[in-house]
Amino acid sequence: MNANLSPSNSPKVRRKGSVRRRAASHLPPFTQGSHDAALYAIRHYLKGRTSYDTFPVSFRLIVLDSKLEVKKALQCLLLNGVVSAPLWNSEKSCFAGMLTVSDIIHLIQYYYKCSSYDAAAADVETFRLESLRDIERTLGVDPPPLLREHPSASLYDASKRLIQTHARRLPLLDNDTETGHEVIVSILTQYRLLKFVSINCSKEIQQLHLPLRKLGIGTYVNPPPIPPDGEKPGDYNPFHPIATATMDTMVFDVVHMFSERGISAVPIVDEEGIVVNLYETVDVITLVRLGAYQSLDLTISEALYQRSPDFPGVVICTASDSLGTLMQLIKKRRVHRLVVVEGEKGRLLGIITLSDVLRYLIGDVAIGESQREPSIHTAEAAPTPEPAPLEPPPAVEGDTAAGPAPEASAPPPEEASEKKEEAEEAQATSPAE
Repeated sequence: MNANLSPSNSPKVRRKGSVRRRAASHLPPFTQGSHDAALYAIRHYLKGRTSYDTFPVSFRLIVLDSKLEVKKALQCLLLNGVVSAPLWNSEKSCFAGMLTVSDIIHLIQYYYKCSSYDAAAADVETFRLESLRDIERTLGVDPPPLLREHPSASLYDASKRLIQTHARRLPLLDNDTETGHEVIVSILTQYRLLKFVSINCSKEIQQLHLPLRKLGIGTYVNPPPIPPDGEKPGDYNPFHPIATATMDTMVFDVVHMFSERGISAVPIVDEEGIVVNLYETVDVITLVRLGAYQSLDLTISEALYQRSPDFPGVVICTASDSLGTLMQLIKKRRVHRLVVVEGEKGRLLGIITLSDVLRYLIGDVAIGESQREPSIHTAEAAPTPEPAPLEPPPAVEGDTAAGPAPEASAPPPEEASEKKEEAEEAQATSPAE
């Protein structure tokens, strides 16, 4: 209905004066204390929830056999829209780690340093996932730890584990009650965890009003001082400590940044420092799957033409945006990082990852460093809503159910309606042969 009422044609209604006072707003004023209380309430809430509670209503899980060829594994990941998957040792019937983007980056570096294009193309056809750890040893890279957590562990403990190990995902394992063998139940990612918080702690999220930079969330430009003579050294980075590239940078140079710094994306800037794009590890995986190893010698500008058409674009924010606004964005769309810009043109100022957000919500930062942590009574004044009960997630086909899941909570209808998005994080089939 699009009826419009203007002062000239609106009906004249005579009302008696009211002696009743209008009720005050039910929302408390935004203060440092309300921010701290909301942060404490979120942490307290997660201590009473388990990883089971974050499971979507319906999902599948991709599990790759460690003897699978790398090329087939990459095809499987890209066809299902995921960038990582748990590995399974079929000989020992046990969990064998995770295949992640970092493994593929290390593989690329190995072939560029120790081999040739032709050898790389031939070897990837037969190279098996179980040999990736040999590549890491050759490159002198520390092998990733075999992280795991039980699905019934508290979300707070799972979050702390993600922070302490600098991991982006945490495998959830149980044991088969009949055989005693391990069962891979699901994968808890930073995005799923933060989205769970944004949905189930919406009242608290509204109180997280302080600016991102004031809270110390993210990495911001802090270039080294220019020498007195005014001459900048050849390796001077005006965006230090953020790794950046230009449209003329070679793809392999960016790949080296991914590996050396342990990052998954690099902002692309022009000569004025304006953010024009973002190059991600997923872009490199697409090239490798297509066998386009020579494309790593192309410039970023040339390589972007081969980017997947469903690239969601660069998500930007300002340093003055609030943490609550960021959490609302995570609730509405899939976000893995935000580029912080300043000015009308969008000059690079910083970058915020989900690790930064999770570390603040859960980890190293004390609540109200200059103030006392609010008592539990303060937090209980605004209780967090209880999620509705959820049916236990389906067991992976071919596995014996690992016993009944503890009482869990289902995502609200908003999350249930996004099954397709959640399926990108955890999709399930039997282990690939």
